[in-house]
Amino acid sequence: MSEGVRVQKYLSRAGRASRREAERLMLAGRVSVNGEVVRELGLRVVEGRDIVEVDGEVITSTEVRWIAFHKPPGVLTTRSDPHGGRTVYDLLPPELGALRYVGRLDRPTEGLLLLTNDGDVANGLQHPSRGVEREYLVVANGEVSRASLATLTQGVDLEDGLAKAASVRIVERGKLDTTLRLVLTEGRKREVRRMMLEVGHGVSRLVRLRFGTITLGDLKAGAWRELEHDERKSLVALSIRG
Repeated sequence: MSEGVRVQKYLSRAGRASRREAERLMLAGRVSVNGEVVRELGLRVVEGRDIVEVDGEVITSTEVRWIAFHKPPGVLTTRSDPHGGRTVYDLLPPELGALRYVGRLDRPTEGLLLLTNDGDVANGLQHPSRGVEREYLVVANGEVSRASLATLTQGVDLEDGLAKAASVRIVERGKLDTTLRLVLTEGRKREVRRMMLEVGHGVSRLVRLRFGTITLGDLKAGAWRELEHDERKSLVALSIRG
């Protein structure tokens, strides 16, 4: 087995760039190893022996970290907000600031958000070809008919293509709304809300309950936890399947 890890993987684990971004940095001549500019994408480095720099800045690799965070409503999934809104990074401790989020949740949506410094696995999980499930609790305005549920699983036409629910079921019917559990296998922008509008229903509350094998559980809004070893292994398996 070859010693060390590829430079792209090293930079990804350090939180400096995703693997693809790291490759672009290398090809642009912005990465050096032990003082020499490197453009060879297969080059391997060893932590503690080799010195890796990007634009002259020494990059120190860190252990792989995965956390589950319960994003509250009204908080942005972004690094910073020029308008002064609160972001997920405002709610997390500074030592987690280098982690990148895996799939966005829009401002009003709450629930499970995964963050990591493992760019390869994060990219794999988000690739549409992997079909990684995202499960949501949806509180839809009005009474959702069984015909509408069938339409959601058969597929609705959105401006960016056909969108299908892998499964959808009614959890509770109220006087003014219907609570659903809906599963998607991709993460397009505002996909659940747009699908529900196509069948005639606005959404008053949207909570992501599960991403792949990881569930929100009883994690309180604004709280986070480290993923267990077995949970991390399951995400790696999902990221490379197919």
